[in-house]
This record gives sequence, C-alpha cells and structure tokens, in this order.
Amino acid sequence: MTEYLLNFFVSTINAGGYMGIFFLMILESMIFPVPSEAVMPFAGFLWFSGGMSFWPIVLAGTAGSIAGSLASYAIGFYGGRAFILRYGNYFFLNEKHLLMTELFFNRFGNKAIFISRFIPVVRHLISIPAGIGEMPLMRFTLYTTIGASMWNSFLAYVGYVLGSNWGEIKKYSESVDIFIALGIIAYCGYWLYRQYRRSRSQPDQPKERN
Repeated sequence: MTEYLLNFFVSTINAGGYMGIFFLMILESMIFPVPSEAVMPFAGFLWFSGGMSFWPIVLAGTAGSIAGSLASYAIGFYGGRAFILRYGNYFFLNEKHLLMTELFFNRFGNKAIFISRFIPVVRHLISIPAGIGEMPLMRFTLYTTIGASMWNSFLAYVGYVLGSNWGEIKKYSESVDIFIALGIIAYCGYWLYRQYRRSRSQPDQPKERN
C-alpha cells in the first residue's frame, strides 16, 4: 500500500470520525482498493488514545460493510454476469477475479458470504456472484452482518492492543494476504479440475429412440 493511500485513510477518519470509518468501509466492501486492515486498526488506535469508543467503531465499520456489500449485490443482481464482464474493468474487476469468486461461492454456497469476510481479495468481490446467483437478500444480509461485525471487531481490538504501533498489522497482513489469496486460487483450480475430471468420467447418457 502506498503512503499516499494510508495517509488518505487516516485523514478521512480524523476528519470524519465515525462517518469516515463508515465511508471507507463502504468502499472496502465494494471493489475499491481500500483494505480493512488499514482502516479498522487505526480506529482501534483512536480508541486506545481516547478519541473514539469501541462499539461505535464496530457499528460504523459494520454498517459501512453492509452498505457496500448490498451495493455490490445489486450490481450482480440487476446487471448480471454479462454486465460485469463488459464493464468490470472500469471498477477494478476482471474476468479472472469474477471466476475465482464464483468458484468460491459455488463451492461453499451461502456460507461463502460469512467465510469470505476473513479472506483477502474474496471479501471485496463475493457479493457480486451472490447477486448474480440471486441469493435471498435477507440471508445475504445476515451472513454479511455476522462476518463483518466479527472481522471489524477483531481488527479494531488489534489496533487497540498495538496502540501507536497499529500500522504494523498492515506490514504483516500483506504477506499473509498474498499467501491466503494464492491458496484460494490453487484450491479453486483444484476443485475446477476435479469437476472437469468427474464430468469426463461419467458415461454419456443413451439417446432415447423415437
């Protein structure tokens, strides 16, 4: 992450307070390059220094996560796969990313919405295939709320514990994020290969005679 972006996140929270957290987490839960690992720990540091309180931090972050996720869900629901493939490059989404999240969603079903909150890259995109697949909105919102509240609480608490060293979490999380993302890609590739082998091994169904 560039120093410019990090300064932008810090300035937004310093200027906007809880609304700044809400705004940044809307972007984080859509498809913009705003990592929650940079937003919520700084808010946790402000809790440590007495400038903010824990529960309003979590509430603002989770509300932003829900709002951003619902916006992405609507894009998938109303735009469909064809819209994403055609215009995705304009908002940082390409076919490879879409395929990866679709495989993840198809593999884990509705639980993918909850699980993805703890996984880099996937959490930014998973709402789109949920919308494309027309996952029930109430169920989608429930899984998003539970996962986002847990993840945001954890990051805020880590920022509180680290205090003035809150920025250290981003340094280490980037390496972990890359490792996890590569693992997900490898797993999705393996699952896709198994599905292909399974379809190839199934005998052709005999055609019905008139």
